[in-house]
Amino acid sequence: MAIQTLTKENFTKEVRQASGPVLVDFWAPWCGYCRRLSPALDALAQEFEGKLDLGKVDVDEQPELSDEFEIMTLPSLVLFQNGQASEPLVNPASKGEIESWLEQQGVR
Repeated sequence: MAIQTLTKENFTKEVRQASGPVLVDFWAPWCGYCRRLSPALDALAQEFEGKLDLGKVDVDEQPELSDEFEIMTLPSLVLFQNGQASEPLVNPASKGEIESWLEQQGVR
């Protein structure tokens, strides 16, 4: 499964109205840690295929979305279930930390 680029134009359809959980990565191209986290997210997209969709919001291109969810630190991951946002996971240290957090949120 490919990680989808999310914009203010497709956010409602792809995230708020999604039938299953959606993990959203708020990131920026200039953020070195965001780029280092990208392979872990790619791996999670494959591991959770059919159970979880993944999307990325470039906060420079979509400031309205980062403002709406009060994203202050990059990267920040937000899990949406039934259109509702979780508390963000800010600057996760590893793929394992993301997996543990997802499990705590009920995604297996």
